[in-house]
Amino acid sequence: MRYCKRCLYPENHPLGIIFDDEGVCSGCRVHEEKDDEIDWEARHGELESILRTYQGKHPAYDCVIPVTGNGDSYFVVHMMKKVFGLQPLLVTYNIQYNTKIGIRNMANLLTQLDCDHLLYTVNPKLAKQVTWHAMHAFGDMYWHCLAGSQTFPVQVATKMGIPLVVWGVNGWLDQVGMFSHWDLVEMSKKVRKEHVLRGWDVQRMVQENDEITTKMMQAFTYPSDEQLEHSRVRGIYLGNFVRWDAQQQTEQMIDLYNYETCPQERTFNQYETIYCFHNAGVHDYIKYLKYGYGKITDHGSRDIRLKRMTREQAIDLVLAYQNKEPKDMKLFLEWLGMTEEQLYACIDKFRDPNIWERQNSGWKLKCSVADTKNIEGVDEVRLAPVGPKEYVQTDNREPIDEDNQYLLMGRAYIDERNYEADR
Repeated sequence: MRYCKRCLYPENHPLGIIFDDEGVCSGCRVHEEKDDEIDWEARHGELESILRTYQGKHPAYDCVIPVTGNGDSYFVVHMMKKVFGLQPLLVTYNIQYNTKIGIRNMANLLTQLDCDHLLYTVNPKLAKQVTWHAMHAFGDMYWHCLAGSQTFPVQVATKMGIPLVVWGVNGWLDQVGMFSHWDLVEMSKKVRKEHVLRGWDVQRMVQENDEITTKMMQAFTYPSDEQLEHSRVRGIYLGNFVRWDAQQQTEQMIDLYNYETCPQERTFNQYETIYCFHNAGVHDYIKYLKYGYGKITDHGSRDIRLKRMTREQAIDLVLAYQNKEPKDMKLFLEWLGMTEEQLYACIDKFRDPNIWERQNSGWKLKCSVADTKNIEGVDEVRLAPVGPKEYVQTDNREPIDEDNQYLLMGRAYIDERNYEADR
C-alpha cells in the first residue's frame, strides 16, 4: 500500500487518488493551487457577479443554503447574508443522531443570523430500515444522512422555484484533488450518485430490498431531469471562490457568533461534525475498519497542507487516535437493533484486502502510515510548517453530552435565558 509522501493518504482512498513521480498525491497537488495559482480577490468578484444574477429571482429568497449547524454552515450563511447581502433560505435534513451541542449551534445560527429555516425529518422507522439495509449491502451506517442532506436542499429549490443552491467546500476537490479549482465544478445529480452515495441511489436500494418502496423513499429521491431542466436550479460550491480554511473560518464564527466547540474521541479537531453523535465516532471507526484509515488522517493531512504540522507530527496523532474504539457504539447498536457481532460481520465483508489481512488473532493492517515515517523522498516534497494552530475549546452553554441519547428535535431559537437544547 502506497502512502503520499507529503500527507497521510493511502492509495485506496474510496474517492480515488493518484500519485505523481515524486510520490505526492493529487489532493496535495490541487491544494497547491490555493496559494500558488488562484487569485482569490478575482474569484470574489466572480462570485459576486454570479450572485447578483440570481438575486431577486424569487420573491422571498435569493438562494438555498444546506446547513447542519456546523462551523462551515455558519461561514456560508455569514458570507451570503452579511458579505453579499442575500436573503437565504436555510434547509436541513435531520440526520436523527443529533447532539445537544449540535441543536444549540443550529438554534444559535438561526437566531444570530436571523434566517428562515426548513427541517425535514423522515420517520425514524424508515431511517432504521434504510440503515439496516445499507449496513448489510455495502457496510455503511450513514447512507440516509448523506442521501438526505444532498437531496432535500435541491428538492426545496426545485419545488419553490429558487434557482440557486450554495454549498460549502467541494470535499472531492479538497481531499483527493478529483477536480481542480480551475474546473469550477458545480453540484449535480451525477456527482451526488457517483461520489456521495457510491452508486447506491434510491432505485438500487428499492430493487434490492422488498421492504423498501419508491413511495417510502421520497426524502432521498433527487428531482428528475425534467424537473431540473424546468427549474434551472444551479448548485455552486463556495470553496471555488473563497480560499477554504475550515479551522480559520470556524474561529471567525466563534468570535462573531459564539459557535460552540467540543472534543471528539477519534480526532484532535474540535470544530467539525460535533452536531452528530457518530460522524467522528462509530461512523469513522467503520471507515477505518474498511479502508485502514480514519478522520484523524483527513484532519492531519489537511493541517500538513496548511503548513500547521509536519508529516511526522501528524503520524503520531494517527497512532494516538486511530485505534480507539468509539464509546458511541452501544448507542448506535441499540437504536438500530443490531448486536456488536452483527455489526462486525457486516463490516468484515467490506474490508479492503489490499490493506487488511485476517490472522488467527484477528484482523491486522498489512501496512500502516506509521511504516512510512522515514521513507525516502519525504524531505524533498515537504512543506515547511509555519507553526501549529491549536483548536479552541469554547465555553459551553450546557455540559457536554454525556447522557448518550439522541435528540430528535430541539430548540429552534436561543437567547440568554432560553439556551438549553431541549428545554
